[in-house]
Amino acid sequence: MNMSDTQKMPVLFIGHGSPMNAIEDNVYTRGWEEIARKIPEPDAILAISAHWYTNGIRVADTARPKTIYDMYGFPDELYKVDYSVPGAPELAHLTKRLISRNVQIDNNWGIDHGTWSVLHKMYPKAEIPVCQLSVDRSASAETHFKIGQEISALREKGVLIFSSGNVVHNLAKINWEIEGGHPWAMEFDRYIKENIINRQFQNVVNYKSAGKSAEMAFSTYEHFYPLLYSIGASKKEDRIIIFNDSCTLGSLSMTCYLFE
Repeated sequence: MNMSDTQKMPVLFIGHGSPMNAIEDNVYTRGWEEIARKIPEPDAILAISAHWYTNGIRVADTARPKTIYDMYGFPDELYKVDYSVPGAPELAHLTKRLISRNVQIDNNWGIDHGTWSVLHKMYPKAEIPVCQLSVDRSASAETHFKIGQEISALREKGVLIFSSGNVVHNLAKINWEIEGGHPWAMEFDRYIKENIINRQFQNVVNYKSAGKSAEMAFSTYEHFYPLLYSIGASKKEDRIIIFNDSCTLGSLSMTCYLFE
């Protein structure tokens, strides 16, 4: 991996939804493929996935991260997806230095489906080095936002900051008969969208200001917090592009954000 100064890279937040997207062709996967064609190809990717939710902050510096199948009850075909990307040890150590909080090197995890189900579509050749950073369950929303600000310098080093979760993620309220979203899901998704468009990022950090819809949007934070890294890593001059702008199955938001 070449960590020399290069073209400034964008920041992505992906609403990843079901891991089945890795083996399906649908409106969401086509959105991911299209955005990969529009942005510069990164030298490396720092991935922040909802599915590595840890006590404290961890980063992997292995040269060969494992593909983690952290989902159950899906078709065999999904478990045969092998996204064997190279790791990015240099990026891991630079990320550790940039973050002002304590960061532990941890290679017990790997590349989980929050990362590979999307990158498998964006970069199917699996040639771009990937380093995964965990989401600290003990940190506040404000802290996650600040970590995003601290790692934003990676954009000047050819690194794509790629966070993956869902703005609305309430599996208890899934309705397989609904194509769109419950009214409260669409309301919360719209609240986040309007505040990002207007760069009112503190209103995103203080998401409870959305009212009742915020109480319904998720019961745990791991799918929401990755968004805070992306808005933290964005810059005033960035253009904001919203794609895959929708909710599905009642209580999942697939809305994605590009800051470039």
